Amino acid sequence: MIYGKMWTVVSPKVGIPIFLVAVAVGSFSVHLALATNTPWIKGFFNGSYQRAAPAVAAPVAAPAEAPK
Repeated sequence: MIYGKMWTVVSPKVGIPIFLVAVAVGSFSVHLALATNTPWIKGFFNGSYQRAAPAVAAPVAAPAEAPK
């Protein structure tokens, strides 16, 4: 284990819960930032989000004749 000597300084009964709490707080803050800064997510959760219509490709014009 790479960090095996860490447990001689910090007890696993203290270090593991602190690590898990730090991961949970980080995950929560990322999800909160996404939920508050993404403009379409409120409408999506309220059921009023409208999908964009699929783009229709424009017909390709025939190549013009070269000047003579």
